[in-house]
Amino acid sequence: MTPIAIPAQPNAITLDTGKLPGATAPESWHSQYGSKFARNVTVATLTPFLPDPAKANGTAVIVAPGGGFMTLSMENEGWDVAKALAAHGVAAFVLKYRLNQTPADMAGFEKSMRDMFSGTAKRPPQPEDASTRLAPQLADARAAFALVRSHAKQWHVDPNRVGMVGFSAGAMLTLSTELAENGANPAFLGIIYGPLASVTVPANAPPLFVALAADDPFFGNGGFGLIDSWRKAKKPVEFHLFEQGGHGFGMYQKDTTSTGWFNEFLLWMKMHGWLRPAQPTH
Repeated sequence: MTPIAIPAQPNAITLDTGKLPGATAPESWHSQYGSKFARNVTVATLTPFLPDPAKANGTAVIVAPGGGFMTLSMENEGWDVAKALAAHGVAAFVLKYRLNQTPADMAGFEKSMRDMFSGTAKRPPQPEDASTRLAPQLADARAAFALVRSHAKQWHVDPNRVGMVGFSAGAMLTLSTELAENGANPAFLGIIYGPLASVTVPANAPPLFVALAADDPFFGNGGFGLIDSWRKAKKPVEFHLFEQGGHGFGMYQKDTTSTGWFNEFLLWMKMHGWLRPAQPTH
C-alpha cells in the first residue's frame, strides 16, 4: 500500500448525514493493486456519473464499493463501475460512505487490515444486526437515495427505477439497505461477492442479482442461503457462481470468467427493461 494525495473529486456532493461521531483520524487515500482506495472517511459523499442526456434511459444505480468498512475501493468497485453503467445510459452514483476509524499511520492501518483478514477482529455485520452496527452507513445509503430522487428531473432519472449494487462490504450495505426498517426501497439489488446467509425477505423485495466466485476465500464456502431465501419468497433472483475469480475482482480484467459479471448484470438489467427508456410520468 502506497499513500497518495486525496484525489480531486470535483463532482462529489456532500450528503447531509454529518461527520462520523467520535472520529479523530482524517480521511486519507492509498494505492493498492494499481487502484485508488479511501480510508477514515468521516463525511459521506455521492459522486454522479451521468450519461449523455440523449442516451439516458431513466434508470439509476447507487454504487457501494467494498473494503471491510475500513477502506473503500473507490476506483475498481466505484468509479470504473459507474463509468461503465453511464456508457449504457444508466445514471450511476458512487457512494463514499463513512467508515470505521483505523490508525492514521499506514503501518497501523496495514496491521488493522491483517488482523481483520486473520479473523482476530470482530466478525462482519450480519443482516440481523446491521441496523445497529451499520447505522452510519445505512444513513448514508438512505441519504444517497433521497438525493438522487430529489434531483430526478435534473439528472433524467425515474425515481421508481433507482437500484443499488455493492461489492463485499458494499454488498452487505446494499442488502441491509433493503432489509432495514425505513429502508430506501431500491428498485433492484446487485450483490457482488458478498455473504449469502439466509435472510427474512420483505414482502415487497425487489429483483436480486448475485455474483460470486467459488474460490472466494471469504464467502465461497458459506452456502447459498440468500438465494434460497429469495426463491422461497418467490421473488426474482439471478445467481452467477464463477469457478474462479477470488475476492475483489470488480472491474479488474482477469483471465477468469468472473470478469464477465458486468456484462451479465447488463443483460439482466436489459431483461427487466431497465435499459429501455422510462415512460414519462405525469
